Amino acid sequence: MTVKEQLAQRAETVESFLSGCMKDRGIPPRLLKSMEYSLLAGGKRLRPVLVLSWATMLAPDEADMGDKVMPFAASLECIHTYSLIHDDLPAMDDDDLRRGKPSNHKQFDEATAILAGDGLLTEAFGLMSAASIVKGLPADRVLRAIYVLAIAAGSGGMVGGQVVDMEFTGRDDVPLEELREMHAMKTGALITAACECGAILSGADESDIDNAREFGKSIGVAFQIVDDVLDVVSDTETLGKPAGSDEEMGKSTYPSLIGLEKSKQLASQHIGAALKHLSNCTGPEKEFLEHLARYIVDRVY
Repeated sequence: MTVKEQLAQRAETVESFLSGCMKDRGIPPRLLKSMEYSLLAGGKRLRPVLVLSWATMLAPDEADMGDKVMPFAASLECIHTYSLIHDDLPAMDDDDLRRGKPSNHKQFDEATAILAGDGLLTEAFGLMSAASIVKGLPADRVLRAIYVLAIAAGSGGMVGGQVVDMEFTGRDDVPLEELREMHAMKTGALITAACECGAILSGADESDIDNAREFGKSIGVAFQIVDDVLDVVSDTETLGKPAGSDEEMGKSTYPSLIGLEKSKQLASQHIGAALKHLSNCTGPEKEFLEHLARYIVDRVY
């Protein structure tokens, strides 16, 4: 089975959990429909898969670790989805298409889309807590993971990165290092947190948690570089969102600063750095994470 097929299989498991996690919550029907419209619209489910993979790799003797961690893993998809809904709004990236379908504010309306994003973000913290309250993971592990994820998703992480991204839009003088720092906040923080939280929830020691964090940082950078490249070389049908929108909006990207080939080389370098942080790991999950890291870059070749 290829890594793409493995990722799709794992994504289906996450999707199955997500399909039921908003039910019977007392959510008004229109709001629920809007939340699930975006939450269940498909996608790689990369962030929850990373949580599950790190947790199960570092706790090989706990057969039900995946089940225990699943609510927390799903919370990252809720946070990621809320960010996409809000990013697509006219006040931000103003995109009409997401994952091959009309953006949430186009399918419903702006007010409903904003509230759907708010709802998903808030529900995420309920899911994080459920890893302890419902699934029985030690509360100290879950509390630490919540802390890590809240910082990654917040003002100094994903939200702050979106603000800086908007400040950079239309500028042609953004230094490469500042672009990297912005993407480390906007895209990389949540990917890094996924790996780190998986390690924390497994009960791993500090050295393993450090390796998970550094692995996440490196693949987060590579993932963003590849996204920038795909916006140039791919098409709207393949991407599921408007191709070429970065250039049209005047966004600073890796290809616009250093060109396509150097961007691809830089992404490969970051994947090489990520793989070093798996050197002390063993088992099938290590192999999956190695293949997954390489797959991130292989998408542009």
